[in-house]
Amino acid sequence: MSALFRLSGAVSRDPAVEAWFSDGENVLRPLAKRWFEVIRGSGADVHELIHDGRPTACVEAAAFAYVAAFQSHVNVGFYNGAALADPAGLLEGAGKRMRHVKLRWGEAIDEAALTALIAAAYSDVRRRLQDEA
Repeated sequence: MSALFRLSGAVSRDPAVEAWFSDGENVLRPLAKRWFEVIRGSGADVHELIHDGRPTACVEAAAFAYVAAFQSHVNVGFYNGAALADPAGLLEGAGKRMRHVKLRWGEAIDEAALTALIAAAYSDVRRRLQDEA
């Protein structure tokens, strides 16, 4: 059984996502936007929407990644993160499926490893969708 979390209403560029990034109340949103741009760049079939107050990326209706900005950190989250290989040990969380990477001001980011996780999450959701077809 595939573990896909489906959302309706995702579009190629959602004005609500852009509005979320433009909210100047949270100084960490530009960092979140930087990584959401990487997520957006995963493939031409990536669509987006706001889900649970966060920019979320989908392929078809299957959510695969999101970003969230808090007071002290940014999460780059993966809906099927528990299934991803994480040789750099970036992923946090103990849920059945979801995992996230926490980014904090002043702490180094293993950009190559995080970019690889994003690519793996995209490939994983595409594979799961193909398996369902």
